[in-house]
Amino acid sequence: MNDTRPKLLIVDDTRANLVAMRRLLGDCGAELVEATSGNDALALCLEHAFALILLDVNMPDMDGFEVATLLGESEHLRDTPIIFVTAAYADDLNRLKGYRSGAVDYIAKPVNDVILRSKVRVFLDLYNARMQLQQALGDLSERNRQLQEEIAVRQRVEAQVRHQATHDMLTGLPNRALFHERLRDAIAQPAAHGHGFALAMLDIDGFKAVNDTHGHPVGDTLLKAIADRLRGRVRAGDTVARLGGDEFALLLEDATELPLLLERCQQLCDTLALPYPLSGPSGEVVAQVSASIGIAVWRPDTASDEALIQAADRALYQAKRAGKNRCMLEMAAAA
Repeated sequence: MNDTRPKLLIVDDTRANLVAMRRLLGDCGAELVEATSGNDALALCLEHAFALILLDVNMPDMDGFEVATLLGESEHLRDTPIIFVTAAYADDLNRLKGYRSGAVDYIAKPVNDVILRSKVRVFLDLYNARMQLQQALGDLSERNRQLQEEIAVRQRVEAQVRHQATHDMLTGLPNRALFHERLRDAIAQPAAHGHGFALAMLDIDGFKAVNDTHGHPVGDTLLKAIADRLRGRVRAGDTVARLGGDEFALLLEDATELPLLLERCQQLCDTLALPYPLSGPSGEVVAQVSASIGIAVWRPDTASDEALIQAADRALYQAKRAGKNRCMLEMAAAA
């Protein structure tokens, strides 16, 4: 079983003094460690963390002042309290020298057992209080780290929930709710959308046949492939949304030049009409579909967002009636 008591180092070159100290401090609540020279004391301080050092001043080779000075030069040892045990306690010069060497107190020889126990008890209590504080700070730091992790997990979950509430689960595109929110934002802040914007309603031609022939898994894979192509053909500030089924909507920025707008939408039609190699339950399937697109441009005198949507829907209907795989434009009703 590990000894968790604080450690107290007793340094004295006289064995009889060590025995006496051991007898007086045997029940002080600390693990007693002994050294008979300054060199031994320094070596032990490198191996152990001591709550207190009782250091004899008068020793051969290296006296207590030298030991204390060397300990004070070590960053991780300089805070260890040192009590000098000396017969020269009454000498003011020696006391001053000791304090300058790093001593926190003196005990005079011959040692008074009451004074020794009292002073050792004070420093052990201080050490234990410091250890408890460090443990409490460590526990607090660990709890704070756990709380930060819990907050981060909660934020990720909340972000995921918000994303799921506003995005289509299959394609990852904005859903109908987020599309309408962005449409309202575009109408409320036209300056943020360059010189105007357009709404494009898009319907996939031939999707039902693929779904009926090859099954819903292939149909879902096709919808994801269509979404990927749409993402790759729009600009950074544009919005691509899936409204449901095979119906998509686009908010296109900087759309006042009608010939350029029609050209952009026709390029979308051409891209979506390219073959789709898909993996199906029975092997690879090559799906061939196209897109009909109805476009309506927002103008300051447009009656409402609903008027814009209705205009785009009418244009989409015209594209379907005209043979599909094309885009048509209609102006929204004015207020």
